[in-house]
Amino acid sequence: MTAENKPTVLFVCVHNAGRSQMAAGYLQHLAGDRISVLSAGSEPADELNAVAIQVMAEEGIDIAGNKPKVLTTESVQEADVVITMGCGDTCPFFPGKRYEDWDLVDPAGKDEETVRAVRDDIKKRIETLITEVLVEGSA
Repeated sequence: MTAENKPTVLFVCVHNAGRSQMAAGYLQHLAGDRISVLSAGSEPADELNAVAIQVMAEEGIDIAGNKPKVLTTESVQEADVVITMGCGDTCPFFPGKRYEDWDLVDPAGKDEETVRAVRDDIKKRIETLITEVLVEGSA
């Protein structure tokens, strides 16, 4: 838990341009200030996926101002929960943290319909994650 005594969740994918950004956007939107949110990529892109920005805007979530960030050991150490999305073995492992791997289609180069399906899958997972993290945090 962070100094503010709230859990921190880190979303990691390869480019930090689609999946992890959508997940971070949903978690911030749905959990508000109850959970700290980080996202990063093992090989960050130069900019966010334009279709991901568009389909999140359809949900009233603006991720357009976000920038892909490089995954650091410090960000993993700061997190209580680390959600990976296809970054493989590049994510550092620290005992005592909760790790999950979400098998999601990479939205890079995909059409709007495919990216919407990924977005909707992420939303369901985030709703479950919020409940689990907040219950674990209050235990």
